[in-house]
Amino acid sequence: MAAHAVPAPRQQLPNALTLLRLALIPVFVVLVLGADEGYSWPAAIVFATAGVTDQVDGFLARRWRVESAFGKIADPLADRLMIDAAVILLWHAGRLPWLALAIPARDVVLMAGYPLLAGRGYDFEVNLAGKAATWLLYASLGFTMVTRDGADWPLWLFWIGFGLAALAAAQYALKARREVKP
Repeated sequence: MAAHAVPAPRQQLPNALTLLRLALIPVFVVLVLGADEGYSWPAAIVFATAGVTDQVDGFLARRWRVESAFGKIADPLADRLMIDAAVILLWHAGRLPWLALAIPARDVVLMAGYPLLAGRGYDFEVNLAGKAATWLLYASLGFTMVTRDGADWPLWLFWIGFGLAALAAAQYALKARREVKP
């Protein structure tokens, strides 16, 4: 379906979903901070809602051909901020090991480096490993919030997502090395 065939108000739906995801971050933080050592169904539901809206907004933007410059930056930023908040809060609650903090550290490096690289020809596009990592991190962190301490299977999912996030970061670095003009 072409962009001109989509009514103007609906063309803004993908960006509205991204804004909703950004607005859910403080709600999520408050819910986790009030939780019993990171165990919280309400927080997990808010977190899952963010994960679902991530998929819906991207699908709609591509299907309706209404991808925007705002969405290309705000969409991955909303994911990074939500996932990073979850990692930090679940680490603080003792539900994740300290090595999990490499996820927000990687994201800080990516976010700090992007403006420097974009001005030098780098075109950031989320790669398949990055998409898979995001999905696995959303799933594993959500499951961590609804299982009691001691359940190992959500951590296995987390480590698979962690590995894919590291792979995606390496792929972004290689792509930047090829594309960035001196």
